[in-house]
Amino acid sequence: MEEHDEHEWLEDVTGEEALTWVRARNEETVAEIAATDEFTRLRDQLREVLDAEDRIPYVRRRGEFLYNFWTDAAHPRGLWRRTTLDEYRRDRPQWTVLIDVDALAEQEGENWVWEGAQVLRPGHRLALVELSRGGADATVVREFDLETLTFTDGGFALPEAKSSVGWIDADRVYVGTDFGPGALTTSGYPRIVKEWRRGTRLDEAVTVFEGKPDDVAVYGYHDPTPGYERDFVARSIDFYRTEKFLRTPDGLRRLEVPDDAEAGVHRDWLLVRLRTPWTIGGTTHAGGSLLAARFDDFMAGERSLLAVFEPDERTSLEDYTWTRNRLLLNTLTDVRTALWVLDPDDGWRGRPLGGIGATVTANVVATDPDSDEVFVDVSGYAQPTALRHGALDGESTVDTIKQAPAYFDATGLDVTQHFAISEDGTRVPYFVVARRNSGTGPVLLTGYGGFEVSLTPRYSGVMGRGWLARGGTYVVANIRGGGEYGPEWHNGAIRENRRHVYADFAAVARDLAARGVAAPERLGIEGGSNGGLLTGVMLTRYPELFGAVVSQVPLLDMRRYHRLLAGASWMAEYGDPDGEDWEFMREFSPYHNLDSVQSGRTYPPTLFATSTRDDRVHPGHARKMVARMRELGHAVRYYENIEGGHGAAADNAQLAFKWALVLEFLWQQLSDDSGGQSTVD
Repeated sequence: MEEHDEHEWLEDVTGEEALTWVRARNEETVAEIAATDEFTRLRDQLREVLDAEDRIPYVRRRGEFLYNFWTDAAHPRGLWRRTTLDEYRRDRPQWTVLIDVDALAEQEGENWVWEGAQVLRPGHRLALVELSRGGADATVVREFDLETLTFTDGGFALPEAKSSVGWIDADRVYVGTDFGPGALTTSGYPRIVKEWRRGTRLDEAVTVFEGKPDDVAVYGYHDPTPGYERDFVARSIDFYRTEKFLRTPDGLRRLEVPDDAEAGVHRDWLLVRLRTPWTIGGTTHAGGSLLAARFDDFMAGERSLLAVFEPDERTSLEDYTWTRNRLLLNTLTDVRTALWVLDPDDGWRGRPLGGIGATVTANVVATDPDSDEVFVDVSGYAQPTALRHGALDGESTVDTIKQAPAYFDATGLDVTQHFAISEDGTRVPYFVVARRNSGTGPVLLTGYGGFEVSLTPRYSGVMGRGWLARGGTYVVANIRGGGEYGPEWHNGAIRENRRHVYADFAAVARDLAARGVAAPERLGIEGGSNGGLLTGVMLTRYPELFGAVVSQVPLLDMRRYHRLLAGASWMAEYGDPDGEDWEFMREFSPYHNLDSVQSGRTYPPTLFATSTRDDRVHPGHARKMVARMRELGHAVRYYENIEGGHGAAADNAQLAFKWALVLEFLWQQLSDDSGGQSTVD
């Protein structure tokens, strides 16, 4: 039987009683942290970084144009715009504005936040634009004409929902949305995908596929590549398992690959990325491998697949991306990237992508399915970002097309990698970014540890200006649960093995102390979403290791997480608390592991930050945690942005305020003159 939760009323997201409580907590926190000149300076400095006119405008090619979404001080909600490659090469390109979101929001009296657009290919005349209210995951969908630059009168449109929509052709789309009772999964995503024809009502759309109520979601999509037009539907059984089907005139044909593998089709080729070992065609392929086969042959029964990438104990496949004729692999070796170009027509021969140079992280940020053009982002903790561009021809090299400025002085800044030893003997890598002879200044440690997400070195003007430039040290832990060493690094730390995530992070904290980098009273931690759960567990299980804790948009109540918003979709990661899983889940449910002050348990100063409009991780997690901590006599701060979605900010002003609040709180608690003590009753 589920325990009574006296704070469940705080799950009423927009209830007046709950919001009154939120406003009171906000006032307390802002009065303590944000009422100083130092905070104001910090907030303004971070806003300058976020709104900088000379930052890189990242683009995506659609036909003859490069498209970009841009925000700045004059356009906080942003501009969707486009230009040509020749113009883009200039220091100050001329842009054609397609949609001014600020003007649209004012005109319609809505708090619109841009969520993206899908452009019809080929032709690139029509777009399906998605806008959210306040940054939520739920969006409104509208058709937009890229020749007239107007929303299409009577075009495809969907009301606010967590929808899935994509073009088939100019007159048809695949759509999954809230069609009514039974149309959504328990995770709140579409359970039914339909084909919707222009000029008909949504309720006249024809059902193509239905999933089960406890699936995560279903979706359909069309591949418009000339000569390779294909349609697929899929059901996500859980976060890591998917069944994919080819839609044919004779019905649906399943792609016979493991349901925990990632399968994709490009022109002649099927690629299968394995999460666990797979024996096929008399060969066993390791988890983390990338396999290739000719798609038509595979669907006809051929079962001989070629391994185009195989992992080893230090190297994993981080990502892969197609251009028209080439495959790009992004590999990680001890959390350092390399890019490789593979040519299927040359026996999948691979070669390094030229023009990258000595760097820490390089990522493919855009390719064109109709050419071999590629854009690559290159940066490091102390290395300002460069955007490189080229064509994957015989030379396969890229040149710098845009260079971001330095937003902080990195002189004397060293980036070093170390390895902590976790409780079971596993070597856990982490990076330390610090100035030489930095002494005993504040140290900020962050991590994530979930969903196979890798944390690779990247340049951050916000962290650089807001922490490193002030004399702080920044540490990033590559703990299990992430993807830094492939799927096993993740698979070995889910559900009943989740303790490894937290043991790894604690091991890094202890290693920092042993190396003299950070004594506990000078070590602060920060994490968001699953990383917010991470810091919540650190607070309740390892409080003696830290001097301050920040938990952003966190999961904290693991007893009810699966009943709140999208929580049910994450049960493959955490477990099902309604059954026997609760026995091990309780150990990493921060909300259920709080002790009172009277018990003698003390916690470091803590700040929880979330958003009312977060419709992915329920704000009730953070609200209830703070309420219980206050009830038990602990000092704790809380800030909830009334809008902002899962990013906890809807524009750069809100983002600068949030990060200034986080960094100033940590600085106050960890710097020499604070003594690491709380000042809140």
